[in-house]
Amino acid sequence: MLSAWAGALVPVFSDTSVSGTGHLAYPPGSGYVLAANHTSFFDPVLLIGTLHRLGLRPAVLATAGLWRVPLLGRALTREGYVPVHRGSRRAPDALRHAADALAAGRGVLVYPEGGLSRYDTSHDRPPGRLKSGVVRLALSTGAPVVPVGHAGARRVSSGSRAKQLAGWATAPVRRPRVHVHIGPALRLDTADRPLDDLEAALAGAWSSAVRALDEAPAGRH
Repeated sequence: MLSAWAGALVPVFSDTSVSGTGHLAYPPGSGYVLAANHTSFFDPVLLIGTLHRLGLRPAVLATAGLWRVPLLGRALTREGYVPVHRGSRRAPDALRHAADALAAGRGVLVYPEGGLSRYDTSHDRPPGRLKSGVVRLALSTGAPVVPVGHAGARRVSSGSRAKQLAGWATAPVRRPRVHVHIGPALRLDTADRPLDDLEAALAGAWSSAVRALDEAPAGRH
């Protein structure tokens, strides 16, 4: 349900294009991790909706506070999303539940920066330092990690609370251009420096998204 809603909202709030979809060609029942950069409150809608339109419905690791929102928490649980209790003794539970989803052959979407980047401008900037959770998940399960970079989400929503509300309100008229780039999968269980490799791959996917956003004509989907 949430994935379908997101899929319907993405073209309303943005003019989104996608590249690198061939890197998502996995046999049915094969678990994989999607590691994405996080810049805006819009990008979870962007990524979940875009993946839905590609026929994918991954479980998502999300901040546990969302489960306290009336009705939303039940919907998140129903769709198999995984709460992350950051800074508590329950934090390791997220990786265990994510490993269960991978074992069941499901994709898992993770934001390895561990939170939303905080800056005021609407411009994109490279992903920051990554937390080690995705690497630990990949090493313990052997699942491939697919870097997903996006650019332009901050044109929909960024800045102060007032600016974010204004951005959401005007986005259906403006339909800012956004691009999502899916990079080739990594096998971190065979890498010498897995965290460094993942940081480089995610930065590369983000750079590809930025270039595509700069080069693609408006209206391309």
